[in-house]
Amino acid sequence: MKKTISLIATCFALLGTSYAQDQNARPFSLQESINYALQNRASLKATRNEEKIAKARVGEIRAMGLPQINGSLDVGDNFIQQQSFLPSEFFQDPDNPNSPPPGTFVPVTFTPAYTANAIVTGNQLLFDGSYLIGLKAAKTYTELSRKSTLQSEIEIAEQVAKAYYGVLVNRERMELLNQNLVRLDTLLSQTSVMFENGVAEKLDVDRLRVSLNNLKVEKQRAERLMELSEDLLKFQIGLEQNQPILLTGNLAEVEVDIAQLAPQNFNYGSRIEYSILETQRDLAELDLRNRRSGYLPKLYLNARYGYNAASNEFSEVTKTGNWLEYGYVGGQLQVPIFDGLRKHYQIQQAKLALENTKYGFETLRQSIDLQIEQSSTELTNALSVLDSQKENLELAAEIARVAKIKFQEGVGTNLEVITAETDLRQAQTNYYAAIYDALIAKVNLEKATGSLLTK
Repeated sequence: MKKTISLIATCFALLGTSYAQDQNARPFSLQESINYALQNRASLKATRNEEKIAKARVGEIRAMGLPQINGSLDVGDNFIQQQSFLPSEFFQDPDNPNSPPPGTFVPVTFTPAYTANAIVTGNQLLFDGSYLIGLKAAKTYTELSRKSTLQSEIEIAEQVAKAYYGVLVNRERMELLNQNLVRLDTLLSQTSVMFENGVAEKLDVDRLRVSLNNLKVEKQRAERLMELSEDLLKFQIGLEQNQPILLTGNLAEVEVDIAQLAPQNFNYGSRIEYSILETQRDLAELDLRNRRSGYLPKLYLNARYGYNAASNEFSEVTKTGNWLEYGYVGGQLQVPIFDGLRKHYQIQQAKLALENTKYGFETLRQSIDLQIEQSSTELTNALSVLDSQKENLELAAEIARVAKIKFQEGVGTNLEVITAETDLRQAQTNYYAAIYDALIAKVNLEKATGSLLTK
């Protein structure tokens, strides 16, 4: 079923007056509004920064597998030199009566007053199963971040579309209210002339004046609602509130085709939520592999190269000729033996997390099916209501026209005119509410089928 949402007022050539717009207003179509929001919404900019952070995280993890090189220079003053004890037998001298007695210990200073050390250290990871899996997980996490950004973009497109349609509906309603005011004011003037000529009663004039005043109040409320809907649209697209806007879209151009919006061969992958869940499943699988890799050994290559110097005189330390060179290169193999079954329980947790992720697919598919069915039903009902309200509006407009003619010709009452005008305004209100409901249902169905924002 294909419907084109057009104003019934068009059928009666009532849209001659356009809603006043600021000359400096910035023009926006619906697609331009969505594009502007995707570029300027602060929340989306923050989401894109999170995506960049995820990419930087990949580089951080990759750096762990590259050579790690550090340099250091230490120069110190051992102002209280550490001493060690040696047996007195090392100092026995038969010719020296002051030699320490046997069985005692003599404190000896081995530490120089000044020491210095310059060293460059380096290590290279040769094999670590967790590192290799971590690289894959980091790339997958980046993909998840990208999809999360797309999900935010879809949500923003939904918000902008609904706000944009709200402004369009309020704008058209304002146009019709202005025309109602002109028509009722004209009728009041004509009735006043009829009263002066003795054809109408003062009660007829008073009733029309009350109706006109009520319509003015209704217009004031509509103007405030119009401003509020424009402010909401500005917020949704990330535009400054003091910037006037001009919507170039038209309700008459909006088409709603249920057959296209709800295709028979629906692909769950077109829903970003399903795609995100697939990536989360991949991450859960990688996490399980990472836990299992904890049982594998790790191999490192280490190296050190440097100089050291020591002396009881600081000036001796500063001389390059007193520095001693040294170097070391070797490998380190770390083999896990027993960790109290910690990795065993971590693997159990990872398996259950992966299983829960797989269960999520069934739940999500059922949820998507329900959303599509609900959205399709809502749109079908909304279009049916729109047809009914359109017919009611046509009938109310015709009744108001005939009541006015009958009253002017003296064969009808003023009360009939007032009642017909009231019914017409109510029909107009119901018609625009039906238009808005149909547009919102259209957006909801587009989101449910994954066709709201395609790239």
